[in-house]
Amino acid sequence: MEKRMNALKFALENEMREREFYLDSAKKTKNMAGKNMFLQIADEEKEHYEILKKLHDKWEKQKAWPATVPLKVRKSAAHLVLKSMAGKKSARIAGNDSELKAVRTAIDFEARAAALYTKLEKASSDPKEKLFFSMLAGIERDHLLSLRDTEEFLTDPVFWYQNAEKTSLDGA
Repeated sequence: MEKRMNALKFALENEMREREFYLDSAKKTKNMAGKNMFLQIADEEKEHYEILKKLHDKWEKQKAWPATVPLKVRKSAAHLVLKSMAGKKSARIAGNDSELKAVRTAIDFEARAAALYTKLEKASSDPKEKLFFSMLAGIERDHLLSLRDTEEFLTDPVFWYQNAEKTSLDGA
């Protein structure tokens, strides 16, 4: 249990660090799609932090997996950010090097978070605990996929929209 508790403490610190990174990146990002993606994920990381904090406090107090911790986290809406920008002229501007670097750093964060939660899931024998960490790992994977999509978008927004809108170039 102590190993999982230490991993949970690390996850708490990680969620807060990631949120701060996303908020800072959103301030620096001029591309509206990138800015909105960072803000969306920052909000979701805040929710993760709050739930993990409740879990940590109860788990530490009870010395066992708490029965009353909410086991539901809102599904990630990050994948909707780029689609919501369709048709907006400002969203068709490619990202600059610093915006792409921030997205790539975020991709690394999310990959590590997903791996951590998967490790916590596998280390547990409690079905509710396994389900909780599996759910968090899935959300972090959703963030990872959304950020990879954002990376592709910032690299070539016109191509991204053609691909996303399934535009055919064969004239049919």
